Parts: sequence; structure tokens; C-alpha cells
Amino acid sequence: MNAPRPTPWHEALHRLQREGLPHALATVVTSAGSTPREPGARMVISESEVFDTLGGGTFEFQVIDAAREKLTRGEAGMSLEAFALGGRSGQCCGGFVNVLLEVFPGSAATLAIFGAGHVGNELVRLAAPLPWRVLWHDSRESVFPAWAKDQSRLACRHAPDPQAAVAALPAGSHALVLTHDHAEDRALVDALLQRDDIASIGLIGSKSKWASFRSRLTDAGHDDAALARVRCPIGMTRDANGEPTRGGDKTPYAIAIAALAELLPMVGNAERADQRGLAPVELRALFN
Repeated sequence: MNAPRPTPWHEALHRLQREGLPHALATVVTSAGSTPREPGARMVISESEVFDTLGGGTFEFQVIDAAREKLTRGEAGMSLEAFALGGRSGQCCGGFVNVLLEVFPGSAATLAIFGAGHVGNELVRLAAPLPWRVLWHDSRESVFPAWAKDQSRLACRHAPDPQAAVAALPAGSHALVLTHDHAEDRALVDALLQRDDIASIGLIGSKSKWASFRSRLTDAGHDDAALARVRCPIGMTRDANGEPTRGGDKTPYAIAIAALAELLPMVGNAERADQRGLAPVELRALFN
């Protein structure tokens, strides 16, 4: 039996980018003297795996450690790391290597959508260009469309157990509940409220639906502060008093647009370090 082929850096990079998972790309950009690899050699480092090689030895372990320290601290962006192979790395090559580390923090947010009906389909389509990881759930089997298999940063999950599905969500997820069944909606909201690390909770429906849910959720032990975390109905604008209001268009597409518009300011749009590039002084040092 043939051993499995090692995954090259470009395949790993494509997969990790597609799945929106944190990772770093290490590239040898300059070298002098005797070095393990030539400029242009690349390696991809995730929190638990390494793909390809910069030549091995202590030098490579130091690159991996530097990348993982940045991943752990959430230090996204580019940095230059200098390695004197006879000094910092303790190798006998005696050369000198500059390595460019590009750290990608993963998706800017995780959006958990419960329900693969008309609105759910439109939400997933509209969210595709956003740098978000989407976890799409439905309790029914074989309801996800074929096109969902090819969409980046999208995972389709058969989720017949609301408690288990909510328990599996990453901390900081934004949840939208819009299943085909009111009892399932209520069970999901109940489970979401039991977690204090869910970033936001949205529920599709009407004021009367929320009034009914609110009464039952109160009976289940959730206080006013907890219930205030739930936005219902979703996909609505707010009037001057903060009350939800909707225009005449109640099509799934229009509701999905409005629901995502509600989420955008919650996710935040602060400038990210990984979108700034290298400082000019570092570039001058590199090319000089």
C-alpha cells in the first residue's frame, strides 16, 4: 500500500482559506550563505498542523514557534523574521535567512443559521462574499441544496438535536433561528440563551410569535435581561423609538438582506492588521 502523499503548502493554504481557519504562510524571501532552502520556499502552519518544509532542523522549528505564537495571540498581518543559522538557530549551515510570516486569523465572524428554508437559502447566498464562516443547520435530512457543497467557508450540518447543535457552536457565534417548526425555534432559542458566549441571537417571526415565546421562555427560567438578547422579528428596520418596523416587501430575499444588514454593525468593521501590509521601514530593510 502506498503511503499518503504529503499535502503541499498551496493545497493546505487553499483549504484553510476556504474553511476560514486560522493559519500562517511562511516564505523564505532572502538568504545568504549556506541555507536549507532557497528564496521562494514556503510552508503553511496551522494551530495543529504543518504543511511542506523550509528545510527542517532548528530553524524550521523556530519558524513554526514564531507563527504559532502569533496565532495564539491573534496577531494578524505580516512580519519579517530574521534567522542567523549559526546563531539564533544553532545550525552548522552558517547562513542567514529572512522569512516573511503572513498570519491569517481566520473568518471575521461565525454565523450559525438554523433552517434551510427559503430565507435560509437566501441568507447563505448573500453571506457568501463576506469574510464570515457560515454553519448551516437543519433538523431534516437531505434538504441542503447541491450548490452549497461548493461554497467557501460554509459547513452544512444535519442537526436533529437543538441542544447538541447549539453546544457545538464556537464561542462568539452570531445565531439566526428560522426553522420550519415553531417548537424547534423555541428549543433553539432556549439552548442559545443558556450560553453566555453567543454574540447575538436573531429569531424570525412576528411580534405575536415573540410574545408567545417570551412567556414560555420566562417559564423556562430566563429573565428579562436574557430575553433582551433576542432580536425578534429579524430583518426589520427600527423607528425613532427603537421599535421594529418593516416595509411592504416580505419576500425571503428582502428579509435576508435586512437580517444581514442588522448583523453587519454587530460584527464590526474595524481596520484589521492583516489588511495593512508591512511597514515601509521593514520593506526598505528587506530590499537593501
